[in-house]
Amino acid sequence: RHFWGWLNAVFNKVDYERIQAVGPDRAASEWLLRCGALVRYQGYQKWQQDYNGLPTGPLGKYKIEAINATESCIMHRGFDYLDGLEYVAEIKLQKCMYIQDECLQRLSETKNLQKSLLQLKIISCGNVTDKGIIALHKLMNLEYLYLSDLPGIRQKETTVHVLQQALPNLEVELDLE
Repeated sequence: RHFWGWLNAVFNKVDYERIQAVGPDRAASEWLLRCGALVRYQGYQKWQQDYNGLPTGPLGKYKIEAINATESCIMHRGFDYLDGLEYVAEIKLQKCMYIQDECLQRLSETKNLQKSLLQLKIISCGNVTDKGIIALHKLMNLEYLYLSDLPGIRQKETTVHVLQQALPNLEVELDLE
């Protein structure tokens, strides 16, 4: 088990030279696919899941529009890959054992995501608490937030109220016990 944690940490190490060389969307795609997540590009319906099948072409041609991190090993230390992404409208974090409050805080502080992110789903991420959900208040264009199976959320009414005060246009859907 310790070995897998170490390996996942290696997968999440940010390669800033790679970002410079191939651009933020390509580098982030490589990181996300390495960690077991899927990406969908602007203008495409199909989810990209095969690292070896990543599309080639002119730098900057493929812009990430959606991220599905279901059962992936993405973690806080890899979130610098998100900084240069300008078109991410949807993110789904489901059964991500390394996602915790500091990840959501980092997501919320990512300038480009503050502008582009419209939908966020957080499902079965056991390390997320009320603090992490409240930290999402900086995602000023977020329109839809789905929260499900998050045992760390203890004060759902208060948490949702605080978020909706900060983001009046936000629709929150809860499936919490």
